[in-house]
Amino acid sequence: MPKARADYTTEDLRKWEKNAKAKKWLVCGLGPDEYSRIQGYIIATQIWDILQMAYEGSPQVKRSRGTLLYSQYESFSMKGETIQEMYTRFTTLTNKLKSLGRIIPEEERVEKILTRVLPITWECKITVI
Repeated sequence: MPKARADYTTEDLRKWEKNAKAKKWLVCGLGPDEYSRIQGYIIATQIWDILQMAYEGSPQVKRSRGTLLYSQYESFSMKGETIQEMYTRFTTLTNKLKSLGRIIPEEERVEKILTRVLPITWECKITVI
């Protein structure tokens, strides 16, 4: 049963203020679709949990997505695109893996691009690098 405002302790007011600040920060960054999803919730942690589930999914979904992205990383190849386009695609893939907790060391990424991704026509340039 909620307390009357007069019954709030200093600690209750501090918690209420922190919740209000957190809720404000969460709500300010949302668009209309996301806002309609969370508008009925009062507690900031509830809002955070709803948004997290909507955008990241359950732990099982995150694990599956990580496995799928890692297999894409392992089979990554250049697809008739410029070096810049290929590198942008590669960086996007490794950033997605990083956001799911699978951090690939820079040395491994560089080795992958130089030895397994670039076409054979780049062999002289790779040797120089």
